Amino acid sequence: MNSYQQIAKPLLFQLDAEQAHYLSASLLNVCEAIPPVRSVLKRMFVYSGKKPTEKVLAGIRFPNPVGLAAGFDKNATMIDALPLLGFGFAEIGTVTPRPQKGNPRPRLFRIPEEGAILNRMGFNNDGVQMVAKRLAKRKNQSMIIGGNIGRNKITTNEDAHKDYLYCFDYLQDLVDFFTVNVSSPNTPGLRQLLEKEPLQILLETVMNQNRKRKEMKPVFLKISPDLEEDQIGQIAEVCVQSGVAGLVITNTTVSMDQIQFPEKVRALGSGGLSGNPVQKLSREKLQSIRQLSTGLAIMSSGGIMNPEDAVSRFSDGADLVQLYTGLVYYGPTLPLDILRALY
Repeated sequence: MNSYQQIAKPLLFQLDAEQAHYLSASLLNVCEAIPPVRSVLKRMFVYSGKKPTEKVLAGIRFPNPVGLAAGFDKNATMIDALPLLGFGFAEIGTVTPRPQKGNPRPRLFRIPEEGAILNRMGFNNDGVQMVAKRLAKRKNQSMIIGGNIGRNKITTNEDAHKDYLYCFDYLQDLVDFFTVNVSSPNTPGLRQLLEKEPLQILLETVMNQNRKRKEMKPVFLKISPDLEEDQIGQIAEVCVQSGVAGLVITNTTVSMDQIQFPEKVRALGSGGLSGNPVQKLSREKLQSIRQLSTGLAIMSSGGIMNPEDAVSRFSDGADLVQLYTGLVYYGPTLPLDILRALY
């Protein structure tokens, strides 16, 4: 058990989960603004081993293969502070064309007995225009940033491609890659866009626009862990045909199969589960895609709770990994400890 788990975690877990998140974000930004403190955090959390950690994927040179998943920094308010935690890259968002408040609070719940988080945030964000302004003003231009984009709740699936295209155009010159998010369970009907025909329309629309630009940006598709096996092959086929760079595997799950206390979870209401409940499903989807030998790049996310989990994802064929819930339970040394286990 590390010092975070002994001291900070019990204190943070006394707060509402969303309050604790914003408090942690504020403290991180304060630390980044104070040069001596910034230097201390770098020594504490940034890997300084002798072995090279760079990973080139989809034409991008990642400083290391451990990234921050979307949802942690929805509005690009922590963009300059995140490198202090040793991440090789980070996704901001999910960002939508228009600002939206998301679902009513409370909407974020820790479930310690399950090593899980349940969220029904609902793509709460400041809108792509405000996020773009923050990205344009960031001090640390070397950090690899992905733009996770989605549709507004009021947008129909028939018009969804317009929302994704709007966000893509707005962020094109401000991020290093894009993730098309059609897999959140918290926007009604969104996962229907994973069906073959609407997915083809969406990805072809984005990629056609991408090809018109002077510099194409790698595009990834974030998929659901709740897909059936035949859907996996279909989605992989569409991705290859459209020319996207790869997949983010996976988003949160609505399955209760890995839950020990389902009644307690149901009492919290609807939402997507991350952490231990999605671990098995995420690994299965990763293994299925790798067996298809599509050549698609893979970022593995979902249920990476400790360094051993990350090492197993790379063994399964992941190119990069992404963290979120693991940070809540394990602590901010998780990226560093993963890199030490790898290198």
